[in-house]
Amino acid sequence: MLKLYCIYIISLSIITFFIYGCDKLLAIKRKRRISEHTLLLLSVIGGSLGALIAMYLFHHKTRKRKFLVVNYFVSGVEVLILIWLYRGGF
Repeated sequence: MLKLYCIYIISLSIITFFIYGCDKLLAIKRKRRISEHTLLLLSVIGGSLGALIAMYLFHHKTRKRKFLVVNYFVSGVEVLILIWLYRGGF
């Protein structure tokens, strides 16, 4: 179960990272953007690590408190789940 969880989190984080990057590019080009709801949803379902990396690498959404709180909180929960699974959960 631990291996499956790690694959899920890493895969979703990579996808989320690229979607945040695309949104930043769309913002620079002043084109139609990806909704905040979609970005936050990707973070909540497991892509928060990728979102945090993208936020700081692309300087995107770092002033939005909602994004910081959600991504740090979800990342913390993901780490706790990882520790729980490592110690024999399930």
